[in-house]
Formats: sequence, C-alpha cells, structure tokens
Amino acid sequence: MNETFMKEKPVFGLVLSMSLPMVLSMLVSSLYNIVDSYFVAKISEEAMTALSLVYPVQNLINAVTIGFGIGINAAIAYYLGAQDQDRADRAATLGAFWNGVHGVVLTVVCIAVMPLFLRLFSSDEVIIDYAVRYSRIAFLFSVVIAFGMTFEKIFQAVGQMKVAMVSVLAGCVTNIILDPVLIFGLGPAPVMGIEGAALATGIGQVVTLVIYLVVYLRGTLPVRISSHSLSLKNEVSGKLYAVGIPAALNLALPSLLISALNGILSSFSDAYVLVLGVYYKLQTFLYLTANGIVQGIRPLIGYNYGAGEHRRVKKIFRTALSMSAVIMAFGTVICFLIPDRLFGLFTVNPETIRMGAEALRIISLGFLVSSISVTAGGALEGLGKGFPSLVISLLRYLILMVPAAYILSRFLGAEGVWHGFWVTEWLTAAAALAVYRKETVKI
Repeated sequence: MNETFMKEKPVFGLVLSMSLPMVLSMLVSSLYNIVDSYFVAKISEEAMTALSLVYPVQNLINAVTIGFGIGINAAIAYYLGAQDQDRADRAATLGAFWNGVHGVVLTVVCIAVMPLFLRLFSSDEVIIDYAVRYSRIAFLFSVVIAFGMTFEKIFQAVGQMKVAMVSVLAGCVTNIILDPVLIFGLGPAPVMGIEGAALATGIGQVVTLVIYLVVYLRGTLPVRISSHSLSLKNEVSGKLYAVGIPAALNLALPSLLISALNGILSSFSDAYVLVLGVYYKLQTFLYLTANGIVQGIRPLIGYNYGAGEHRRVKKIFRTALSMSAVIMAFGTVICFLIPDRLFGLFTVNPETIRMGAEALRIISLGFLVSSISVTAGGALEGLGKGFPSLVISLLRYLILMVPAAYILSRFLGAEGVWHGFWVTEWLTAAAALAVYRKETVKI
C-alpha cells in the first residue's frame, strides 16, 4: 500500500475518508455503551449504580492501552512519512510488546484494588456486590483489550481505517447481541445477571482482536511485527512513551474526574451518582464520534508533519475542527429538546429522570466549544506533542473542573456540579487555542 495519498489527496475528502469509518465505528461503540447500560438497568437501579462506580476503573484500563496505542500510531505515521521503514516496524513490534505487558499488570492490579475502591464511594453492600461481580470478569479481558487497541492504532497509522471500522463494529454487534442472551438467559444460555453483561463485553473484545489478527496474517499491512525488531534498548521505545504516557494520562483523567465528582455528589444523594453515570454513557455518542474524527486526522497530521507538509497540517486541523463543531451543535440541540426521554432509557423513577434532564440541559451549554479542546488535543498528539496535549486535558478534567464543581456545589447544591462542566469547557477552549498556536508556531 502506498501511503503517499496522505499528502496528495484534497484535504476535505481525505479527512472525510479517513474519519468516516472511525466515526461509524465510534457511533456503534456508543450504541454498545447505551445498550449495555440499558440491559443492566433492567436488573435493578442498584446494578446500574454499580456499573457507574466500576466505570472509572474500566476507563483507566482503556486509557492506558488506548493512550499507548496513540503513541504507536504517532510513531508509525511519522516514520512512514519520513520513509524510515525499519523504525516503523520497530514501533509496531515494541508497541505490541509493551502494551501486552500493560494489559497483564492492569488485570492483576485492578482486580486486587476493586473492593477497597468501591467502599470509598458506597456503603451499600448490594451495590458493592454487583460491582465486584461485574468487574472481576470484565477486567480479565485487559490483555485482549491491550492487543486489540495496539492493532487498531497500527492499522489506523497506515491509513487502513476500514479494517479498524469492521473490527470494532463486529465486536460491538457481538456484545449487543449477547447482552440480553447472557444477562437474562435466553435460549440455552443460563441466567447470569450482571456477570453476563461483563462476559458479553469480553467476548465482543475477543471478536475484535481475532479479526485484526486474521487481516494481519494475510500480509497486507505495510509494517510488520517481528522478533528481530524487538530491541528494548533503542530510541523507538522512548518515542512511543513520549506520546503514549501523556495520551494515557489524557484518557485516564476522566476516571479521576468521575471519582472526584462521585465523592462530591454522594454527599447530596446516591441518585446524583446514578445521574452522572448515565450522563457519561450518553455523552459517548458525541465525544466518541468526535474522537472518530480525531483518530482519522492523527495519522494524517503525523505523516504530513514527517513529510514536511506543514501548511497541509494546518488545513487538516481546521477541517477536523469544523466537523467536530457540527457534531457538538447537534448534541446540544438534542439535549435541550428531549433530555427526559434520554434518561428515561435507564430508569423509570420520575424524580431521577427530572434530575437527569436538568443536568443534561446545563452540561450541554459547553458541548459546542469543547470541540476546540478535543480537536487541538488530538492534533497535538499527531504532531508528537504529547505534553502540550496533556496540559489541555489537565485543565479540562482536573485543574479547572474539580475546583469549579466543588465551589459551585457549595452555593448551588448538586446543580453546581453540572454548571462546573460548561464553565470549564469555555475556559479550557481558550487555553487550548493558545497552546495549539504556540506549538504550531514552533514548528
């Protein structure tokens, strides 16, 4: 495959062709998140609350494996743009090795700390029992997630977005089909309850990885994973971690944020913890879709940067920003028009629906402007600028958001947490523009 199309095709069509497969796969991933929660909510409201408490740790596992995958993606795209095949192969090989190690460590650590972690946020033994039963099965698939994310980023780095799309779609569809079968025991399957939801998720992740392996073994990938490229003492590992560590921290920050917000909200009522958990399921429709665009432009920016096409890099960024803004504007309108219907998918409690609808309307005030932070952070990762991207995420998820939520909650109650979202998005967007301009001026 000749990757020079990344610097030759017209920018808008190129961004669209690279992003659309990932946008579609992210939309299905979002649907999987919604469907998974929908069926778990049918078990009980306690089961849904348990899922909300497990979510930050699940997100941490994804953050580490996806974040390091972004480092793999950026390194391969850069080396291919610079016509350095040997280092591109090393990046793929070392990326697979190190991410596999990450998966093993995450499995052991997350299963071990889960009971203690849960008791920080709830004393309800029913909720804790549900959460432990779900997490023990879900976390066993951490190594599968790690290798799946590695191959996803490798295929994206060389422009084979359709392979990544098909693999993700197959895994999500498998999960959606198996959810009701394993949870409620349809057909010959036994009734597994919340453990069935975890197992359905794991099986879906296995299907995704198997498809990647089948395509890879056909030999069509421009980079290869091989034992002779597995040299741990070289600069390639450093380049992987230089982008991978900040990217992983970027993705892990929502876990810290959700845990901090759960602590604030639980002082008012456990119902607010449920509302926050449902919100994070719903917002995946928007932010995973925008992330699909970012995944599409990341290899384009890395390749063109490596090839010295700096003007093209700027045009790719502007195009992606416009596309993300359209998605966020659509989400804002939906959240203002039918927030009660969205929350009604997860609970029949009228008071919880009312609280959730109010939260959605307030939080959505920051959706449109957040497209700046999301796109700028992804573009910086594509340029190999992991630390500046991390600065944007730190502002968005920790430095600004947590103090804003705490202070506003002292004056407005739990509603102050929801106002903290849009205040943070507006301030972070201004900072993101400044950081991105500073870094691109250096280039």
